[in-house]
Amino acid sequence: MLPTWVPQEAQRYLEHTEHGHTIRALARDGGCAPSTVMRQVRKIELKRDDPLIDEALSSLSHCIQASTDRIFAPKATKDKISKDTVSMSKHSDFSTSFEVSPPCDATIEREARRVLRRLSEPGACLAVAKDMEKAVVVRDLPDGRTTRTAVLDRPIAQAMALKDWIRAQEKGKITRYTITSAGRAALKKLVASDESARAGFAEAPATYNAKGGVWAVGVDADPETTKPKRVRYNVAESPVVTLSRRRDKDGQMFLPPELVAAAERLREDFELAQMGSKDPLEWDAFLNGASYGSLEKDASGYGAGPAKARVAMALSDLGPGLGDVALRCCCYLEGMELAEKRMGWSARSGKVVLRIALQRLKRHFDEAGHSNLIG
Repeated sequence: MLPTWVPQEAQRYLEHTEHGHTIRALARDGGCAPSTVMRQVRKIELKRDDPLIDEALSSLSHCIQASTDRIFAPKATKDKISKDTVSMSKHSDFSTSFEVSPPCDATIEREARRVLRRLSEPGACLAVAKDMEKAVVVRDLPDGRTTRTAVLDRPIAQAMALKDWIRAQEKGKITRYTITSAGRAALKKLVASDESARAGFAEAPATYNAKGGVWAVGVDADPETTKPKRVRYNVAESPVVTLSRRRDKDGQMFLPPELVAAAERLREDFELAQMGSKDPLEWDAFLNGASYGSLEKDASGYGAGPAKARVAMALSDLGPGLGDVALRCCCYLEGMELAEKRMGWSARSGKVVLRIALQRLKRHFDEAGHSNLIG
């Protein structure tokens, strides 16, 4: 009746409050002490002041009730119940925004790969307003500005809050959520699963996990001694963000804030271009000369269409090479070492090419004059 992604404590809370199962009955079924079930029920009840969690529980309760009505209703009234359920989903507020059915496990995992990665970046949070149909991930840039890096459906945000992957930090007209340790662990598991799938293994080897991100070990050069040293990279971040914290031999920032902002601009349009598309565009083919017809028309405005046009115009302006590294590092979030390997470049040359690409990209955005339109 409930999706498998719903946490056990939330399932027991709903069974107790919606079905009237006693604490002792739930404890017997679960093979645990009644005090354990009571603590779980109280824990969920205390969390209902969180807007997303309250909406998720209300939506799940609505789904349970609708399912129960369909099972036990007389045959003559089942059609009427189905029509009423559809009507309620169309005209209800966000407290029943799961509509007819909650999101499935595959949808949550797919969105979590994208959203948790963005929430792991420094200064990132998820913003939700009462009258917003979507939730938005925003991040503070080094120069003090704020940029939006991802958009997700509200039911997905509700599920992430119920699973304790995100937690409210500021409440009001706009509630802000940050990623939790459980969210980082979930991201680590998803990243490891993706890596193992690409390598052909059923299970991925454990990676080093430290507070603040998902880490992998690589090799870089010490600018003072020119000797190789082992470095931990946060694979949950964009390579651009990682490089922005480095300094050259003169102590200057390797990527100044305006170049980081240009990379985030391209990422914003790329995210918008992918929204609502079951078959994402093959941007690699586009860089190799494939034509997309009228894709470059009408690059101003909202929605996926103009966003595709803006990405196409930016990559076309950069051209092969510079466009490739910008696409891989800014949009696909490929690590620098992987991008160098796939492009056939020598080690540690990619970051120099990326900086040149971002300089050209900044000039393109300055000349185009399009505003940020994600959200």
